[in-house]
Amino acid sequence: MISVLAQERLLGFALGTAFTAGIVMENRRGIHKMIAENNAKLGNLPQMKRPIGKKKPHLEFAHLWNKAVDMTFGPVIASLSTRGW
Repeated sequence: MISVLAQERLLGFALGTAFTAGIVMENRRGIHKMIAENNAKLGNLPQMKRPIGKKKPHLEFAHLWNKAVDMTFGPVIASLSTRGW
């Protein structure tokens, strides 16, 4: 039998992991939705092909990730800024 303290720590870890996973999945859903909307808007434009060897998908993902984080935490930062934090 493990101690009560160990049980509390395991429960906290499990709940924290589930909460974090939920936030990450919600942000990913928002990113994929934004990509789909942008592709629908640009569907009638001719697509330029990237030269082979110069792919930088990580920069695009980083930009979308930063946008999602800004949208998520923007109101919190704005409210803290008005209070002088």
